[in-house]
Amino acid sequence: MATPSPLHARGAPRSLSGLLPFLRPYRARIGLSLVFLVLAAVATLAFPLALRNLIDGGLLASDHGNQTMALRGHFQALFAVAIALGIFSAARFYMVSWLGERVTADLRNAVYSHVLEQSPQFFETTQTGEVLSRLTTDTTLVQTVVGSSLSMGLRNAVMGAGALVMLVWTNPYVMSVVLLLLVLVVLPSMWIGRRVRRLSRDSQDRVADSSAIAAEVLNAVPVVQSYTAEARESLRFADATENAFQAAVRRTRARAFLVAFIIIANAGLLLWGFYRGTQAVLDGHMTAGHLGQTVVYVILLAGAVAVLGEVYGDLLRAAGATERLMELIASKSPVTEPVLPRPLPTGVRGLSVDFEAVNFHYPSRPDQPALQAFTLHLEPGETVALVGASGAGKTTVFQLLQRFYDIDQHPDEASHGRIAVNGVDIRQLGLQQLRAHIGTVPQDAVIFSASAFDNIRYGRPDASTDEVIAAARAAFAHDFIEALPEGYSTFLGERGVRLSGGQRQRISIARALLKNPPLLLLDEATSALDAESERMVQAALDSAMQRHTGQRTTLVIAHRLATVQNADRIAVLENGRIVEQGTHAALLTQGGAYARLAAMQFTA
Repeated sequence: MATPSPLHARGAPRSLSGLLPFLRPYRARIGLSLVFLVLAAVATLAFPLALRNLIDGGLLASDHGNQTMALRGHFQALFAVAIALGIFSAARFYMVSWLGERVTADLRNAVYSHVLEQSPQFFETTQTGEVLSRLTTDTTLVQTVVGSSLSMGLRNAVMGAGALVMLVWTNPYVMSVVLLLLVLVVLPSMWIGRRVRRLSRDSQDRVADSSAIAAEVLNAVPVVQSYTAEARESLRFADATENAFQAAVRRTRARAFLVAFIIIANAGLLLWGFYRGTQAVLDGHMTAGHLGQTVVYVILLAGAVAVLGEVYGDLLRAAGATERLMELIASKSPVTEPVLPRPLPTGVRGLSVDFEAVNFHYPSRPDQPALQAFTLHLEPGETVALVGASGAGKTTVFQLLQRFYDIDQHPDEASHGRIAVNGVDIRQLGLQQLRAHIGTVPQDAVIFSASAFDNIRYGRPDASTDEVIAAARAAFAHDFIEALPEGYSTFLGERGVRLSGGQRQRISIARALLKNPPLLLLDEATSALDAESERMVQAALDSAMQRHTGQRTTLVIAHRLATVQNADRIAVLENGRIVEQGTHAALLTQGGAYARLAAMQFTA
């Protein structure tokens, strides 16, 4: 995985600052939410004042008639406060809930889009299940904070501060002592909070581990079942979920201790203040209404502190989640767009391709060269086949040509290798521009969970129905698609499970034909098919290559030599180098590496 940019201390609340770019577009809504939040807090703080007036001005009035009128007025005032509180609280709830959903959706989209732009190097060290865990579990934690906890925390902070101010104003000496003692509560709370923060991050990492195992196994269920490994994989997943459970228990235990400490310590201090206030009433230094007001403010302050303790725990968990998400967004792909992309000159013929002294090592295997001084030239419209044993570097050629990786560059070398298309170094071309001119038919056809129609036009979403059908006919796929229950609208299932191997390959070929690229890369699609399917797929490939028309340059990875005998040229690879080049007949005559491969295959 690419190295992320430096972040704050792992899981610290400051990590939530990574959400600021996602909050800025909604400043107006945030401002309106804060207005409603403050109004709701003010309405809550007004309640004790109305209660004090009710007790001193209504319940204790000497005249019965005046008492009745006063009570009616004071209860109306209390009801007005309740109405204001209900309206402002509902408005605050709607605004912050909308904000939480919106920011979470934007965050998911940003992370997903960024991951799609990463080179394959990213996925060499990052499991798909871990990415999915961050997109679901971590964004849900962020949603909880933005859409609920943060608002509750701010509301209770305002109410707590307001209640504390009122208590200090009405009982200055007693509450000043309580306020001083509160500082002694904050310091140990911060120390406990650090442990909660570390455990929160660890818990989320363990959940990601179990998600990664599940994603890996579910994508290989037939293999798991064929090796009767269901029990073993279930046990492996159970171990991972048990580790996640134990980590969650440790986090919950520490967080519960933090909450209990905050509530008990603050309640003790505030009850002491209330006790001193009760003594003041008995000594005649305070009215009953004043005492009632103090009681409510004490309850509001104690409740606010308790809620803030809960919110702080949520913030710690969300901070860890935000940090993990920001790590994904901060990761940089080593394959970058050029600052000023050059245009790609094209003509009526296919593209020319030049590999010039290319060296390459996979980032995960820096000591093992994949290509060494690899040099190959393809004329426009030419069909060239790459043959060689597994690991010779054939697939690497395809990946470098599509610029999934960049070739090795060493500053101390006098000359650098390069890959050029129509004379332009591919590092000077925009990635989309380069890949838009290349069509690929992989050995393992990729079928999406969509209809046959949508699968074929994946490379050209704007293609018409007639164009899709024409591509399917050219790929010899039209007849079997029409025989499906709903024809071209038939849902093909996840990874095309409703189709045979040969049918999946022909769908893949039709997709490439519809794109109609001037450069076609074929990772031989017939190596694992039966004879009938191979015949149909090979016919589709011949149609795709447009051999002898000159309109398409084709580079073929050949696993079976019988399928490339008619190629214009065959290049034989060994250990990342081209050791032979020529036609099928010429290479057989030389009696070298190709002749040995042919002897093994044709005599088997």
